[in-house]
Amino acid sequence: VMRLYPPEAGEVHYRGKRIDHLSRERLKPYRTRMHMVFQDPYASLNPRMSVRQILEEPIRFHRPGISVGEGQDRVAEVMRQVGVDPEWQERYPHEFSGGQRQRISIARALAVDPEFIVADEPIAALDVSIQAQILNLMMELQEKRSLTYLFISHDLSVVEHISSRVAVMYLGTLCELATIDALFERPRHPYTQALLSAIPRLGEKGFQHERLKGDVPTPINLPTGCVFHGRCPHADARCAREVPRLRPSGQETRVACHGVEEGRLPG
Repeated sequence: VMRLYPPEAGEVHYRGKRIDHLSRERLKPYRTRMHMVFQDPYASLNPRMSVRQILEEPIRFHRPGISVGEGQDRVAEVMRQVGVDPEWQERYPHEFSGGQRQRISIARALAVDPEFIVADEPIAALDVSIQAQILNLMMELQEKRSLTYLFISHDLSVVEHISSRVAVMYLGTLCELATIDALFERPRHPYTQALLSAIPRLGEKGFQHERLKGDVPTPINLPTGCVFHGRCPHADARCAREVPRLRPSGQETRVACHGVEEGRLPG
């Protein structure tokens, strides 16, 4: 999506315009609008650069006419916004904790005022106590700056907390796309149902966890038909030979499942 790697298939559209085929030069105007926060705050910051240099780099690249004073003011501003003392800007990444490093990563993403941020497992490498701080910070910044996040996570409680719409994927294939309420109240795809059934429920009696059969296939050699059919309790011969298309199932949900399409499963 960010074109850090060229896509091998499909198309990427941003505000109605296709961008996956653009050259590096034609893609430049979009680089100020879209940025990324990486999963590992220990690996995503250059250890040889100070925080000031890390945050100044995108500002000077995208706004070459900016003065030294304006650049320094911008660095101090984004550091304050993410809760890091601007007095620390001459320190290096190794002098910060994991949570502070991730705040600096978020500050770098905000440095040129983007409107869209890809957050790739941004709290997975952090302690649980720090995860809540970073998550609350991202939601606060989203409200203040009207940001749109593509938030990638395996933690369903975090997904429910931060998302408005959710795409559930299995082996790189989109299974279900739904609003947050529709997905958690009425999951349609068998894989989504199995995922949600795995969430621990304290004090709830009689709840049955849906155990999947078999093992996860290798993504190097995907199964024919629906990639989930080898583990799905509702699969039939059509599932093994034909790839399901993502189709509407109700007003707020789209599902890629032959069983839902045929009415064999509630849809």
